Amino acid sequence: MEHARAGGYDAFVAARWSALFRLARLLTGGDPHRAEDLLQESLVKLWFVWSKVADEAPEAYVRKVLVRAAARSARRRWWSERPVDELPEVAAAGDVSVAVAERSRLEAALALLSPQQRAAVVLRYYQDLSDRQVAETLGCPVGTARSHASRGVARLRRLLVDVVEPVG
Repeated sequence: MEHARAGGYDAFVAARWSALFRLARLLTGGDPHRAEDLLQESLVKLWFVWSKVADEAPEAYVRKVLVRAAARSARRRWWSERPVDELPEVAAAGDVSVAVAERSRLEAALALLSPQQRAAVVLRYYQDLSDRQVAETLGCPVGTARSHASRGVARLRRLLVDVVEPVG
């Protein structure tokens, strides 16, 4: 029984690790180290309930644990590296640099949202969950989840507006 449990769990983790890591990274404001810690913590919790959720919705369970853990960690002070305004000298970049710069800009803007808004935006628009699924994951009413997502998107728009300086 234990071997079958481990096999199914291992297959799930192998198949979904990348997607879950991207979700965790977005929920932590782009910090890959915190994201990995949160994902590992969530997967440990999944291991203990695997026999109960394996046939139902293990990914939904992990998503809910990730969102809650990210919200808890956002309330605690984080004493690791801090982002800086100016990056060190960058090597010559090709066509990929524009996409990477935009993604980095979006991750930085996501990091400025409240944990609830960030989770709602990421779950709704990045994970493409329905309003009901977002509300279930966040543990709040559907209207509240919609409000978090709407306010988060509005704030992202304000943060991401390009200021065009007049030429002349």
